[in-house]
Amino acid sequence: MPEYGYFLASEEHDPAALVEQARMAEQAGFQALWISDHYHPWNGAQGQSAFVWSVIGALSEAVSLPIETAVTCPTVRMHPAVVAQAAATSAVMTGGRFRLGVGTGEALNEHILGDRWPPLHVRLEMLEEAMQVMRRLFTGEEVSHRGTHYTVENARLYTVPDEPVPIDISGFGPKATSLAARVGDGYITMMPKDEMVTQFRKGGGGSKLVSGGTKVCYGTDVDACVRTVHKLWYNELLPGEMGQVLPSPRHFEQLHELVTEDMVRDEVVCGDDADRHVEALKAFADAGFDRVYVNQIGPDQQGFFDFYRTKVLTRLG
Repeated sequence: MPEYGYFLASEEHDPAALVEQARMAEQAGFQALWISDHYHPWNGAQGQSAFVWSVIGALSEAVSLPIETAVTCPTVRMHPAVVAQAAATSAVMTGGRFRLGVGTGEALNEHILGDRWPPLHVRLEMLEEAMQVMRRLFTGEEVSHRGTHYTVENARLYTVPDEPVPIDISGFGPKATSLAARVGDGYITMMPKDEMVTQFRKGGGGSKLVSGGTKVCYGTDVDACVRTVHKLWYNELLPGEMGQVLPSPRHFEQLHELVTEDMVRDEVVCGDDADRHVEALKAFADAGFDRVYVNQIGPDQQGFFDFYRTKVLTRLG
């Protein structure tokens, strides 16, 4: 039976709101937290994007739940040696309850220093080398490294947890899933596809943690919920590789008209039908996931947590 967690959306809420949502999630019975790591929101309507490591420090004092980034890109915008220090400190502050979720990232966040945005096969190479660097640093030993993509000289982390920080790899296609199976401590994906879970487990992942997430919009007015999703998170329904290659929120805003409210109605759970919410989360359980995270879109966070505490989580065990 999976554990069920709450997904904190750094792009939609300011730091104080994220901390309060984490408290409400723990009180409602959620068992873990994800938090997104972005430099930009996907569009101006979302309107936020705080530095995730500062927020994690606040979360470590506010709740006792496990926390994971979903996900950090440790390859372009931030050097893996710096990410390693941030992750190790987070693990110490949470008493070992921190996992580092990593992925190959999006141009939206990673091009901001003027670096070239590499093709996927290069980004996967960079991610694997970055993980090697971070794992060596997690030992607390001095590290010097001169690789294809990164150089580290006489680096040592003095604040490290008792156990190395687990690193889970996000993958939405076979190449990234293969990397996760080969070198990850766990696997993250956002669709309840049992074939991806099977590839991970048979490719070397075995019984390691598999986590997934979804977004919903709770409310008593389904049409209002659909409009809220269409305004704030239409980017979730854009096709192809646009999410990885577009460089700024205004480019995503130019594609808003490609997503209709009917598409939202078909693809996103909206409203207060508990059966639909339960069905969406059970799809992940049926596909073999170990943890399932859900995010509430829009301002009615308290209503969502009350609804999930009384009508949804109780039916999921």
